[in-house]
Amino acid sequence: MAKKAAANKVVDEGNNIPENVATKLRKLIISNFGCIGNTPVEIDLDDIVVLVGKNNAGKSTVLRAYDVLFSSPKPKLTIDDFPNGTVNDKALPTIELHTMADANPPGNRWIGVIDGENIVRERWTWSSPKVDATRQGWDVVANDWSDNVPWGAANVANARRPKPHRIEAFASPEKQTEQVVQLLLTTLTDSIKKLELTTLDDAGNEVLTDYGQLMNALGLVQKAIVEQAKVEIEHAQKFMTTLIGNVFRGYSVKFEAQPEDDLTKCLDFFKSGAMLRMGPEDGHQSSVEKQGSGARRTLMWAALKYAAERKGKEEDSQRPNLLLLDEPELCLHPNAIREACSVLYDLPTAGNWQVMVTTHSPAFIDLSRDNTTVVRVEKDTDGEIIKGTTVFRPAAAKLSPDEREELKMLNLCDPSLCEFFFGGRTIIVEGDTEYTAFKYILDQYRDDEKLKDVHIVRARGKATICLVAKILNQFTSRYSVLHDSDCPKIFRRVRGKKEPKEVANSAWTSNINILDALKAGIDGKRIRLLALVPHFEGTYFGEELKDEKPHNAWNKLRQDKALCEKVRALIYCLANHSEPVPEEGFEWSEIDALEKRWSEYDAK
Repeated sequence: MAKKAAANKVVDEGNNIPENVATKLRKLIISNFGCIGNTPVEIDLDDIVVLVGKNNAGKSTVLRAYDVLFSSPKPKLTIDDFPNGTVNDKALPTIELHTMADANPPGNRWIGVIDGENIVRERWTWSSPKVDATRQGWDVVANDWSDNVPWGAANVANARRPKPHRIEAFASPEKQTEQVVQLLLTTLTDSIKKLELTTLDDAGNEVLTDYGQLMNALGLVQKAIVEQAKVEIEHAQKFMTTLIGNVFRGYSVKFEAQPEDDLTKCLDFFKSGAMLRMGPEDGHQSSVEKQGSGARRTLMWAALKYAAERKGKEEDSQRPNLLLLDEPELCLHPNAIREACSVLYDLPTAGNWQVMVTTHSPAFIDLSRDNTTVVRVEKDTDGEIIKGTTVFRPAAAKLSPDEREELKMLNLCDPSLCEFFFGGRTIIVEGDTEYTAFKYILDQYRDDEKLKDVHIVRARGKATICLVAKILNQFTSRYSVLHDSDCPKIFRRVRGKKEPKEVANSAWTSNINILDALKAGIDGKRIRLLALVPHFEGTYFGEELKDEKPHNAWNKLRQDKALCEKVRALIYCLANHSEPVPEEGFEWSEIDALEKRWSEYDAK
């Protein structure tokens, strides 16, 4: 209801910069910028956006696209920002931005409802290097782009969008230090602006605080100076009117110089050249730029966490922030990586932040969160067209609270779980034995082209296969699932009775659940589902391994070349759906077929 009311509110589009700004980025569309060509790259934005993909796929270009828009009120590009370093009038650099606006929206003509949210669309186009961008707004009434723009002047419009904080992967020590210092100073200055102007004395009377006295005195001085300046302003007006009147008769010049409403802009509370030092408490502390890369980046996490917590304590809505971070895992110890991941994911909940990171580490993908979008940036098979594919959105996955808790457990047990987001051919296996056997084969046959770029996901149980499949089903790529069939019935001892009772096997019921989770992909020939009857150990080792299964599987493969070839053939058919299924495996898409295969095995 609040969003609808905001959409119908007409707001002054003058030069007044609001204090209350409730906006979020929802989409970034980029074309003909840097390594991105004429095919637009669309990036869906959430509280946390993780950009994954191979090296030189264009991930950092996406970060820079937003940053360049707000590098100045009139952003310019260099020739290197144009594709192939040339200007093509039919393929000019263009960046389109979709912003969700709840508080202080522009006029109704700029607001369109997309996915139930009030969205303002803007785009910037550059005709040549070192020339101001042409900014346009999408007029929902005219259903076309307009040279009139939402929110008016560039500096006013910028104040209504998230402020970018760009941290490059290989920035110089001096630049990294400057970024940390600037972040701290911005946070401290914002805190000062929130200081109380008045307080109550011991008698209960309202009196000015020290900060209130300063602002009051500054206001009086400002008013007096502006009054004194009026004489000079009038003199300037008369002088220029006389000159203009000689050329354009009847014309006059009027100079409107308004006093600054925000008096804090007239003050610098901290001396320029602020420094940060680090070192032992009782020893020498050197400047931050003298520290190692890991220490500097860890200091950045500390500053970000401080900023988020401070903003989280403030009741008033502040201008939102957008952290643009390249490869946060660089130069960090494993313990520091875990802490860094926690800080990044907590930023949006602690303060008014959105985060967009590029990474090559699955440790920075936390699927248990409900505010994280994973986008894979990749080139086509010819290596020419770059595209951004949203491969995971929490709303589309529709994970239950229990499934989120299970994902947390999986992430803790297997930090490499999320490697499937980074591309490659994915094979989900049920347990540790298959995982160990497949990893051994991949290691032994490194030069085998059929085994290149294969990623094995260890589900650790049938129930988890369904959960992982729920995530992978959002992908457009193919994958395979290998599981044990187990048996339909088992014997279970009943208290008070000598003879065990035959009951339905819950592991067999899980086969039906797996089929239900994969059915659409199987019918679409995108997913291959294979079962081993009755299980991996019985099929390939002729016995059920009960103790130290992974080690025993590794040991048997190490000693048996023929066995290795059989397992390799199994991986072939799972990695490439055009490969034939070996006789040891059973591809199925109906539970009746699996029951029949089990009956044939049981009859032997």
